[in-house]
Amino acid sequence: MIAVKGKWALITGASRGIGYLTAIFMAKQGCNLVLHSRSLEHTKNILEEVKSLGVQAYGVQADIANHQEVLGMLDEIEANGTAIDIIFNNAAVQVAYQEDYWKTPVDGLELSFRINFIAVTTICYRLMPKMIERNFGRVINTTSGIRDQPEQAGYSASKAALDKFTKDLGTKLEGTNVLLNLTDPGWCRTDMGGLQAPNSPESSLPGVVVGAFVDDSKSGRYFNASDFAGLSLEDAVKKAETL
Repeated sequence: MIAVKGKWALITGASRGIGYLTAIFMAKQGCNLVLHSRSLEHTKNILEEVKSLGVQAYGVQADIANHQEVLGMLDEIEANGTAIDIIFNNAAVQVAYQEDYWKTPVDGLELSFRINFIAVTTICYRLMPKMIERNFGRVINTTSGIRDQPEQAGYSASKAALDKFTKDLGTKLEGTNVLLNLTDPGWCRTDMGGLQAPNSPESSLPGVVVGAFVDDSKSGRYFNASDFAGLSLEDAVKKAETL
């Protein structure tokens, strides 16, 4: 199992929900953090919390629907001299449920792909080559098991594109010690998932972070968080490395 103490992780959508819990979990393992949100004000509290756990951390802001803001965020990270070792591409959008899916608006489709797919690929393309140069990296892209719901076409199609991107790029990473995998937190009671969701956000741990700790040279896998519910991190990693 990889030790992450002293390494740097970028977490998008870190101010609430799964991203927030991921930040706390990683800080408890000694991992330094770059915490993204749309506004620095949103990450103010979580920064105080993770710093109290003894790690270094700072916030970055970007509306990741805006490609130029994503690039600006990455420029800022590089200007700070931060070498990102781990990425949790957690931020996502799920546009309004479209009862009449035949009339799905194009702006919802475009927004879904800008946030759920293009922003993720932009981050990967910028940061992963540097991971390869340093001979270490772990990238975890958050996907969804949603199926057979054309009412949510933008969300499901953008996540399917992300799955394809992750699996295809993963085939090029053999021998690099950079691993690129998927995680699915399941339907959780977050701001996006809604109060009717069956699972607590806490149930997604340690499944949503396990990809940061595996050390078996495999990429392109799908880690379903529910498969790791109730396990210690050590046992979760052992299980993940059998997949």
